[in-house]
Amino acid sequence: MTLFDCAINQHVKVISIEGESSIRKRLIDMGITTNTVIRVKKVAPMGDPIEIHLRGYELSLRKDEAKKIKVETI
Repeated sequence: MTLFDCAINQHVKVISIEGESSIRKRLIDMGITTNTVIRVKKVAPMGDPIEIHLRGYELSLRKDEAKKIKVETI
């Protein structure tokens, strides 16, 4: 499952980040690393952007970025 597929208020754990190395590096620099717990806070009406909570702060991601983050429910 990807982060894009998650429901609002669902808690998930990051398994892996796929995609080009530049996008992977950008996501890792923002704190999205393996085993990080993420909560989906909001999803815009058209699905872009997605607001998530991780490591004590909120972050907005584009849906294309969220589709590259593989997660599992906890």
